[in-house]
Amino acid sequence: MFKLTLSFLGLIAMLTVQPVHVFSQDSATDRSQSMDKLWGENVVKLRAENAERGQLFDEGNYAMFIHWGLYSQLGNKVDGKTYYGIGEWIMNKRMADIPIPEYKRLAGTFHPVDFDAKQIAQLAKDAGMKYIVITAKHHDGFAMYHSKACDFNIVDATPWNKDPMKELATACREAGLGFGFYYSHNQDWTFPGGGNGPGVDEQGKRATFDDYFVKKCLPQVKEITTEYGPIEIVWFDTPGKMPKHYVEQLVDVVHKNQPHAMVSGRAGHGLGDYQTLGDMEVPRHNIEGLWESVDTTNDSWAYAWYDEYWKSPKEILKRLIACVGRGGTYMLNIGPRGDGAVPERAKETLRHSGHWIQRYPQVVYAAQASPWQHALPWGDVTRKDNNLFLCVFEWPRNGQLYLPNLKTKITSATMLRGDEHDPISWSKSGDWVVLEVPAQAPEELVSVIELQLASEPVVDPAWTLDPDIKTEILAEFATVEDAEQSEKRWMEKFGEWKGITHVHQWEAGGKASWEVDVLEPGDYNVELTYAGEGRLVWSVSIEGGESIQNQQNSSHNYQAFPIGWIHFPKPGRYNVFVKCVEGDLESASLKSIDFKRVF
Repeated sequence: MFKLTLSFLGLIAMLTVQPVHVFSQDSATDRSQSMDKLWGENVVKLRAENAERGQLFDEGNYAMFIHWGLYSQLGNKVDGKTYYGIGEWIMNKRMADIPIPEYKRLAGTFHPVDFDAKQIAQLAKDAGMKYIVITAKHHDGFAMYHSKACDFNIVDATPWNKDPMKELATACREAGLGFGFYYSHNQDWTFPGGGNGPGVDEQGKRATFDDYFVKKCLPQVKEITTEYGPIEIVWFDTPGKMPKHYVEQLVDVVHKNQPHAMVSGRAGHGLGDYQTLGDMEVPRHNIEGLWESVDTTNDSWAYAWYDEYWKSPKEILKRLIACVGRGGTYMLNIGPRGDGAVPERAKETLRHSGHWIQRYPQVVYAAQASPWQHALPWGDVTRKDNNLFLCVFEWPRNGQLYLPNLKTKITSATMLRGDEHDPISWSKSGDWVVLEVPAQAPEELVSVIELQLASEPVVDPAWTLDPDIKTEILAEFATVEDAEQSEKRWMEKFGEWKGITHVHQWEAGGKASWEVDVLEPGDYNVELTYAGEGRLVWSVSIEGGESIQNQQNSSHNYQAFPIGWIHFPKPGRYNVFVKCVEGDLESASLKSIDFKRVF
């Protein structure tokens, strides 16, 4: 991921001629940190105000998403019935199918008296996030700010009669956070001509998409980019079949009115400034360029009364570090209730994980992708120049942490305990590094070991079998013959996306194979995670070595099934093959293979 940075001295020189643009940015260099202590917080803010477009996105790596709107008042319950799925779609035909007049009447009772912009900004800051993006208008067409282009907005249509976006924009600037807007540019379910909206106006006259675009969409994008101070991002969503010339106009407006603002990858037609992955998608392999993953603290984006399945602090950190380790940015969503308050459990888990980030900011901010290009059995890695940060989620039981195929010389290894740094010893076995670690993990959530290298890391990213911790190797990384390898996405509930890359459509003799590196020879227990129909027979074999085979049942859910023990006679590289040899081959879907050393 490339970096868009300014020298500190050049930046100070620009302050006398540049207009003020507030973008919070923590520096990654000792020099900047010493200047911060010398000159105080104002220098940090001044540097942030003049950050180049995309710098905060690129170096902050962690942000807050907020889905809040008229739909939050319903909380997924309509006329006493609960609808399970993402709350912001509640009026849609695939959810409660609320008629437009009935939905609009909800605005008359929308009175979010518990909304507190300063508390939300402080929550983001406590969580370690660097900017906030909030829904200015979602697909329902209701504007959460005072829009002059359409009176279906939170000021003109509700008894509350306040503009919360003004308050939140100010609170973010005061807290040193960036600020941005989500705007549904294609879909508008309540305005004539909008995507998936009514085809006629109130007089029964046919309405076109151009009517919606000219009368509402374009004017509202002009409003959010001119009336709320400097903003970091305009986050467009679901472009559908929106013609390119409309998107071009919107992007031009954003860049003209907010030269420092980024446009999300979901603007459409490749016109965004960065790539946005699918909802709730955390990648398993490194991705080049600027990109983000968008995720939720529970299952729904907007508030749903029943949704109490929260991501734990450890899970948040695991997904955040995975995104940074793959080279990207993580934006994590909260869904305030209809009264404007943030659910307590969302606040608790964000603050708990944020406390860890405050202890280890170097792991997240301005960090680079892992040279291994994928997670390791015990955790993940981020990098800053010649320093590696080993983020250990599963602490080894035998007092040794195995780091495979690092070819660069290590100059020091340190166990980090917040501000305390304890040297640890290490040894080499070929290209493997064996680190001697304490018997117990130093941290409750994620322990961190810093390696300082003599030069930039050179790594062989081949998959390796950890001698102590179970190693999962995804089908995504297999070489496939006579079978299909593709991405599979599905919804658990409406709008709750899951996804894998699987190997399927097996033909007779079809196989998936991986090259694996073995440090400790011996017997390893093998499990396959798969789905299918009926009993399936799988074989696992080592090229030139042992082959095992077993029959297990299957279902439409992915489950791990034991296949048996397989023997690696000596250290080195092996090709491992998996075949589905009997049963309903067409239904068999392989997700991963797991290895756990027995002895």
